[in-house]
Amino acid sequence: MKQFGKILKFELKNYMTNKVFVGVTVFLMVVIVAVMFFPRVMEAVSGGDDAADQPTSDRPVMLLTPADQDGIAGFQAAFPDYAVKGVDTEDEARDQVQSGAAKCAFSVRDDGTFTYYVDDLTMYDTNMDTAQGLVTAAMQMKAMLEGGLSAEAAASVLSAQARGDVVSLGQDQFHSFFYTYIMIFALYMVILLYGQMVATNVATEKSSRAMELLVTSADPVSMMFGKVLSSCLAGLIQLVCVFGSALLCFSLNRSYWGDNPIVSSIFDMPTALFFYMLAFFVLGFLIYAFLFGAVGSTASKLEDINTSVMPITLLFIAGFIVVVMALSTGETETALMKACSFIPFTSPMAMFTRIAMSQVPAIEIALSMVILVASVIAIGFISARIYRVGVLLYGTPPKPAAIIKAVLRAR
Repeated sequence: MKQFGKILKFELKNYMTNKVFVGVTVFLMVVIVAVMFFPRVMEAVSGGDDAADQPTSDRPVMLLTPADQDGIAGFQAAFPDYAVKGVDTEDEARDQVQSGAAKCAFSVRDDGTFTYYVDDLTMYDTNMDTAQGLVTAAMQMKAMLEGGLSAEAAASVLSAQARGDVVSLGQDQFHSFFYTYIMIFALYMVILLYGQMVATNVATEKSSRAMELLVTSADPVSMMFGKVLSSCLAGLIQLVCVFGSALLCFSLNRSYWGDNPIVSSIFDMPTALFFYMLAFFVLGFLIYAFLFGAVGSTASKLEDINTSVMPITLLFIAGFIVVVMALSTGETETALMKACSFIPFTSPMAMFTRIAMSQVPAIEIALSMVILVASVIAIGFISARIYRVGVLLYGTPPKPAAIIKAVLRAR
């Protein structure tokens, strides 16, 4: 235990004094602070003016033909971010859009058809859908007036709205999607980044021959666990700094983000789900960090690291793809996802996604957790044995069969 404490303290100090580590952490915190304070700053700069209160000259121009005053008023109410102006002909509207004098234009015909002119149609352009509802309402109003209804009666019919309530008996996937995706993506980045760092550090010590002295004077289990746990703590410290600053800044600016359901849902994670996230995050990181450390000890040169860790990286990426595809479709209770929930290499992502996005029996959660904890401990001790043997192997990277024989002999 004394050796473990010294190794853990030494390795953690190396992370905390690493300029790149500190620089990246500070940079991410600054970015998070800037994003969280952005609505407050923008409101201060703009004076709190809404789009409808802005001068017409400050808004992009939307043209409407024919230049009917009632139509212009209706489109202006439906598109407050634009300055709606009428033009006489469709050709004139198209020409102004092409020349850049107008942002877009609508040409509405008497039969209810219309054409939307825009120079560059972006994937986020919803003007067509808004105009569809507007023109449809106008055509319905016209038909009811022609059928003998008064304007008041027709307006009453059109303004009638059906009302319904949603009662979710399970999980609200929209509410949980975003923080689930952030956790999965954060685990993906931390495992690939810090796992690679563990493998690189081990290979560096081995190439400098310093490992030969350490492995003969220190317990390999203490060395392996010290290195891996120090990288885990460093990753957690970095994430706490980044997400902690995000939570603090959101608390200070909650009133400015209150109308954004996506941002609000990210910071309204249930307490129980947060502890699940922390447990699966730590265990998932440990199981891959042990593997990266063991593989790093078998590499004779730093140049061999990328090739050596490739199978582990591909295994993790495959699990990541399965989980992200299930997350994007909302189908988290498929047979594949259930199987991945009990495989220790994929369960940190798969089981957490199922917990967040659906109803999972407590027995399945407990079983997945037990398998994962047992796998972390077993892989940790196996990795320590590989580590002790691997650091003494030089030359060409040893084959798996040779490593297994060496580990069995080392017992």
